[in-house]
Amino acid sequence: MKLYILKDQLNEAIQQVFKAVSQKATIPILLGIKIDVTSKGVTFTASDTEISIQSFVAKEKNGIEVVQVLREGSVVVPARFFSEMIRKLPSERVEIEVKDLFLMWIRSGTAEIQLVGLDPEEYPLLPVLEEDHKISISSDLLKTMIRQTTFAVSTSETSPILTGVLWTFEANELKLIACDRLRMASREALIESSEQWNPRTNIVISGKSLNELNKLLPDQSMLVDIVVADNQVLFKLDTILFFTRILDGTYPDTAKLIPSSFSTEMTIDTRKLADAIDRAYLLSKEEKTNIVKLIMKDEHTVEISSSSSELGKVTESIDVHKLNGDLIGISFNSKYMLDALKVIDSDYISMGFRGPMQPIIMKPEDHANMLHLIMPYRTTG
Repeated sequence: MKLYILKDQLNEAIQQVFKAVSQKATIPILLGIKIDVTSKGVTFTASDTEISIQSFVAKEKNGIEVVQVLREGSVVVPARFFSEMIRKLPSERVEIEVKDLFLMWIRSGTAEIQLVGLDPEEYPLLPVLEEDHKISISSDLLKTMIRQTTFAVSTSETSPILTGVLWTFEANELKLIACDRLRMASREALIESSEQWNPRTNIVISGKSLNELNKLLPDQSMLVDIVVADNQVLFKLDTILFFTRILDGTYPDTAKLIPSSFSTEMTIDTRKLADAIDRAYLLSKEEKTNIVKLIMKDEHTVEISSSSSELGKVTESIDVHKLNGDLIGISFNSKYMLDALKVIDSDYISMGFRGPMQPIIMKPEDHANMLHLIMPYRTTG
């Protein structure tokens, strides 16, 4: 194979797929990036068996020639060395040629590099998914939904299913749920396709995979197609295909965790609460407990506090917008609370309580498409 390609587009495509390159490959060829050159352009592929990413560079973009194909062909190149070398090439135009025994020449400006490639026939094939049934969602909305839920997945492999995010599709609504038994985050939204999901309406996708997908999603609005088949899900966006495996197992029924009524309900300024807890967190972090206490003084004021046997105590009173019901004190993991407050997109939040040892429920005050749950801590005093 032989081609000329603009360095910026080449580097961008490599960085996109590099996220899927295996770091500890049981199959050595997965340490590489597969390059396929056809008359239409260049396709780059990387996989670690959990996720696979494919990026396509077309011959032209916005009327500018990006790729000039002289000879078609395929090769697999060592990902890390190839990635770093392309980034450091001196010229904006790169010549790539592969000859016998998959030996690659890279020429740019005054630089010439020889790289030993591998046989592309040994590279695992990507799954081929039937696309008869798919939904579409705006990339900026999908990016937001992932950001507002993945932080709550479990990091423990003892319950693999909880390391993923549950996706539920019903008619034209998509709901994401993440839970690690001590907290839960859910986010729902209307999707742009009303086509019924088929053949399954619930899937669980690894939180790590979704965080990698999020790095590829553009901030500006563009449609992303989502295709599910067997044990794989495919996200299609512009020139990128992102495949990831669906986790096996049954996700717990998190609806049972959410109380149907509350003995205390409170509405409070999101930023003021977050800032006060952040200050208290500094001391609780030093104590290595992360425990912060919220005490309702009256219907207008709550007190946020934390203490350390060595350093001292932090106490701060903040105003409450509304408070109805029993006045209680409740202790919680301040890091968990801050994680939730950072992604709530509302000036005020509604908080529901059923007592000092029951879950804390938080929702944005101005819409109902997000919910956070945090389990309390039992403390003395």
